[in-house]
Amino acid sequence: MILIAFTGNSLAATDNDINEGYKYTNAILQKNITFDFEQSVQGNGYFMTYIYAKAGNTAVKNYAHGSGSLNSESLLTLQDMDRLTHDANADYNDYYQNCIEFKEDVSMVYAPMRIAVGTGYYAANPLDYSSLLKEKTWVKNYRAGTSMHHEVEYAHALDKELNIVVKEVFNKTYDPEIFGIGYTQMTINEDMTDGKAHIGVLQAADNYASLDDGDFTENLAIRKTAWRKPAIEIDEDYWGTYHIEKNMTLETPYRLVQKNEDWLPCCFSGFDSMTSAEKKYIKSATGIFDCTCFKAPTQAQFQRTY
Repeated sequence: MILIAFTGNSLAATDNDINEGYKYTNAILQKNITFDFEQSVQGNGYFMTYIYAKAGNTAVKNYAHGSGSLNSESLLTLQDMDRLTHDANADYNDYYQNCIEFKEDVSMVYAPMRIAVGTGYYAANPLDYSSLLKEKTWVKNYRAGTSMHHEVEYAHALDKELNIVVKEVFNKTYDPEIFGIGYTQMTINEDMTDGKAHIGVLQAADNYASLDDGDFTENLAIRKTAWRKPAIEIDEDYWGTYHIEKNMTLETPYRLVQKNEDWLPCCFSGFDSMTSAEKKYIKSATGIFDCTCFKAPTQAQFQRTY
């Protein structure tokens, strides 16, 4: 049984319109896409499944195959939302919220299978499937610089509960405030028989929570450098029969609040950082670049003539 729901709500028709919001004032542009996927499968034979989901700077992948019996239930939900408000009479605001959740409860037992296919040659000569069990799952949060990976292969039996949540929020109000957060969680509870299990975690030393989508697009290299000097690195392998429980959570918040001074902030030492050479060659009226706090004269320099 498979249930799929796909909904979208957009005040702007395309992503190009969203990008055009940077050019035009008095624009309110919004994209809000949601996706729901529920699945329940029971049977015997050979199976191969592949799931990939990406929302903003978050992504999840799940891949499995094997022969034998399968009893599986899974749930995938996704939200991808962009909202840009570029009001000429107020501070511009860009807001992004992306989230993916993947849950799975699966039990599989390996067995060689002979499957007759169609009505021709392979009906009289069934196909032999002798594929040991394999399942590979990873989650990546580019906003947080986080990667989590779990893989089981060559297993004769696997009973597993898996839960993944990955999300990012980025809110930028031009000049006053930048807020970003990346959240990644993977929980595992499994029993593996005669196989190999791998668990890996990688966390970048740098915090990317302050970068907007434009910065990510222009600087793709920063999303591939976490392995060079990681802040966290976990690499585990287990061969044999094991009961494994893991609960891994990584959160990277970032917030910057700043207030830019008005242009030419004379009385607030706005130009104290000028070098001596700049002060020597930049000439201006008193109180502009020299920070002497200009005072209006009580008498006009040039008297009006009639």
